[in-house]
Amino acid sequence: MRLIKFRLYNLIGFLLLFSLPACATTGQEKIDEILKLKEEPAGVVFEIVTGSKDGLEWALPLVKSQIDQLRKRFPDIDVAIVTHGREQFALQKQKKDGNKKVHSLTQQLVGKDIQLHVCGTHAEWRGVTEEDFPEYVNVSPTGPAQINDYLSVGYVLVKITSKP
Repeated sequence: MRLIKFRLYNLIGFLLLFSLPACATTGQEKIDEILKLKEEPAGVVFEIVTGSKDGLEWALPLVKSQIDQLRKRFPDIDVAIVTHGREQFALQKQKKDGNKKVHSLTQQLVGKDIQLHVCGTHAEWRGVTEEDFPEYVNVSPTGPAQINDYLSVGYVLVKITSKP
């Protein structure tokens, strides 16, 4: 019986692994949809979950470019970013020297009235506390709950899970 369960779990894991790329997105299709809207949405929340420790190195420049597109069409649109995968740990104070580009871009985005959140629960699982992140990073109790808060007030969700 244990062997059957083991093989079943392996099969499920294998199927999930190969189904992920089909779900992967750069978010551009959703951005294009938003740009075609006649009226400005309440806001846009970007969800970044790459599963890669260096994911923010390519995801933040991508998101910045997409924000620029949105703000060209809707200059006053509210924007938030929630990162709640392995990539969020690049934003720790102690990792700033090795992730200067990520920290610099985060500060630029925050300076443009963009909220950037990391997941406190995921951080806690890894022994990382709120104090381990700089003041320009908001530590939310959970990333998914933070996203749901934005969605509840009318924000549109743009998911970023893969490189362009």
